[in-house]
Amino acid sequence: MKQLVTRLGASLVLLALSAAPAAAQRSGKPMNAQPAPKGAFYSGAYPNLFREAGYHQADIDQKVAQAYHDVFEGPNKVYFEVGDSMAYVSDVKNEDARTEGLSYGMMVAVQLNKKEVFDRLWRWSKKYLQHQSGPLDGYFAWSINTATMKRNSEGPASDGELYFVTSLLFAANRWGNATGINYYQQARRILDAAWKKDGTGDVHNLFNTQHKQISFVPVGDMYTWTDPSYHVPAFLEVWAEYAQDGHAQFYRACADTSRAFLHRACAAPTGLNYDYTEFSGQPHATRWAPAAFRYDSWRVPMNIAMDYVWFGQDRRWQQQYARRLQAFLRAKGLNTFEDQFNVDGSRPDFILPAGKVKKLRHSLGLVATSAAASLASPAANRLDFVHALWNARLAPYDDGYFDPYYDGLLYLFSLMHLSGKYQAIKPPMH
Repeated sequence: MKQLVTRLGASLVLLALSAAPAAAQRSGKPMNAQPAPKGAFYSGAYPNLFREAGYHQADIDQKVAQAYHDVFEGPNKVYFEVGDSMAYVSDVKNEDARTEGLSYGMMVAVQLNKKEVFDRLWRWSKKYLQHQSGPLDGYFAWSINTATMKRNSEGPASDGELYFVTSLLFAANRWGNATGINYYQQARRILDAAWKKDGTGDVHNLFNTQHKQISFVPVGDMYTWTDPSYHVPAFLEVWAEYAQDGHAQFYRACADTSRAFLHRACAAPTGLNYDYTEFSGQPHATRWAPAAFRYDSWRVPMNIAMDYVWFGQDRRWQQQYARRLQAFLRAKGLNTFEDQFNVDGSRPDFILPAGKVKKLRHSLGLVATSAAASLASPAANRLDFVHALWNARLAPYDDGYFDPYYDGLLYLFSLMHLSGKYQAIKPPMH
């Protein structure tokens, strides 16, 4: 949902805010699993596809550092410090900050061991966006105007909380809970609040507890459908390991259900999925655009690749998916494929604007996440996408359009994944 505002502005989402259940459960081994987990969570061995593609480690480190600089520190940065203890991440062109970008910024910070940045972002998010009472207690208003500091919406979008909780758990594991912020306590504050939601005020758990799937929005009728890019099974496995809130079995069931859901949502020969779907994986129509593969969908290849690397519990299908998706994009032109499609691969009649610009382009965000899919692909030519990302630039397009926020964050995330710098952070060994 937050990408809707990234592209269209807050007004349409304010309008938005006014099936068959998945049945995959743990039965000893997840579907299509190898005999034993092969994931990096268990082995500690995170692949570095840039090294495999022939790049020197010093150059890889510099590439990631430069991307971080560009997004967080450079002249086109999206990270802004406030006073001596807070900061926010903004979609600059829309003059708002949203839980998507704030929580992404926290994930980048904990992965790259930048504690001050993490703490600043968390303090700002908690102060200005987290509800401290009422039916929405513990949840976050997902968008705020950074010029007026008035919230564009009081309601949450579930992926913001998903990233907040996971990044806080990682922070607890990396830095402990006695360095100024009790990260574990803050993660539990969100989770415990979610479990207390019983429909009062039409507010629910982040996850549709009947379908065991993350909701698009845990409020009103948007609790009854989902967004495939919010399905990050690797994060739910992390919750099962480290949340220690008595719901580990549910989180693992949701991880498996997400894997089964993604089989259905990405069933097309192209590997493409709709931005918004029913829990069955079938398209969900919205008021702002006909169903198609658009901006939210770009994140799905990266999420699937993350689950493949970290937990390796659906390897056969994930390999087939990555091969299928990259084959489709290659057929459209490795250096020219566009950024919106019907799921059959045809060009959509309706083009969703990016900001005020209504134009298909070869977008860096999709270049980045399709390269991340190489982590799961068994294809001999998978490194072509890695080289394409290496040669891409976070810079204005030929027509002057520039999105350092969404393109920039997906670019940075994908560089981190492909260099082995995006990891499931465990507590130190004692």
